[in-house]
Amino acid sequence: MPVRRSSPHRGPVLRRAVVGGACAVALIGVSGCGLLGDGLDESKLVVYSGRSEELVQPIIDDFTQASGIEVAVRYGDTAELAAQLVEEGDQTAADVYFAQDAGALGSLSEAGLLAELPQRTLSAVPARFRSSDGTWVGTSGRARVMVYDPSQLSLSAVPDSVFELTDPRWNGKVGIAPTNASFQAFVTAMRVLDGDEQARAWLEGLAVNDVQTFDNNILVLNAAEDGLISVGLINHYYWYQQVAEEGLAAVPARLKFLDSDDPGALVNVAGAGVLQPTDREADAQRFVEFLLSREAQRFFSEQDKEYPLIKGVPLAEGLPPLSRLETPRIDLSDLDSLDETIQMIEEAGLL
Repeated sequence: MPVRRSSPHRGPVLRRAVVGGACAVALIGVSGCGLLGDGLDESKLVVYSGRSEELVQPIIDDFTQASGIEVAVRYGDTAELAAQLVEEGDQTAADVYFAQDAGALGSLSEAGLLAELPQRTLSAVPARFRSSDGTWVGTSGRARVMVYDPSQLSLSAVPDSVFELTDPRWNGKVGIAPTNASFQAFVTAMRVLDGDEQARAWLEGLAVNDVQTFDNNILVLNAAEDGLISVGLINHYYWYQQVAEEGLAAVPARLKFLDSDDPGALVNVAGAGVLQPTDREADAQRFVEFLLSREAQRFFSEQDKEYPLIKGVPLAEGLPPLSRLETPRIDLSDLDSLDETIQMIEEAGLL
């Protein structure tokens, strides 16, 4: 069966993911990877963004228009940028770190590189979507889901737990994106919830079971659509974005949201924190606050199909409310041991 080609909208995302994947395999020693955006104008508010330019530049432009504060952005891989910030330390030009996942933010908080945010900023979102020490705040949510090919599986036949995917009956039929930050954060959550021994056994079980690996979530989604796999692990919004672009009839794959304490039901966040020290702390905090404004939250919901984290912002069509999702009880601040997770994935032969 021919592989389904990506739409023009998804093409840049694929290219970036392939380039960034090799640099995402470590949180230290990545200066050779080559960050995007060198030569930033440090007279502007400097944001290091692990979120892609296609997804967030419009809202950054809106911030400048609303505030008059000019912003220079360095775009790159979330883990790579976190490593760069650790390497730069208090000599960094960055004022704000805008990350794709909580784990990278947690690593900077653990390193003492993030300033405490004002309580008014923190209280804008539920406690489970911000750091326990007040140094970062979630800006939008993304649920882990199983994507499946309904021509091969009925909904009831889709596994109820990620731990079922190592069963021999799924040999060669499962797709993952091990270089992707969201997969790595999910494995970190598994380590926190179920322990390193079980997480390692699960990764090794996938390898033995001939798991199919892809460079990013979109390729996993495409593989399910093309019948190349029966089931895959992705973030919810990739499917919702594709449905919004092409229509439900043109997207043959379907999603299953997992329940209870299974790590496959993790709801992670993109988020932001203010670097310390910075001589633009007020502007940096204003930027983070803007990401939690109704305008920005509507953008994340309507354009990116992510979960808004403040009250009163409508969800993307068909997206189940967070209140209806049974998710693991986990402090997202505990997802800061990403380097150990990456080493574990490598040792299992998946990287």
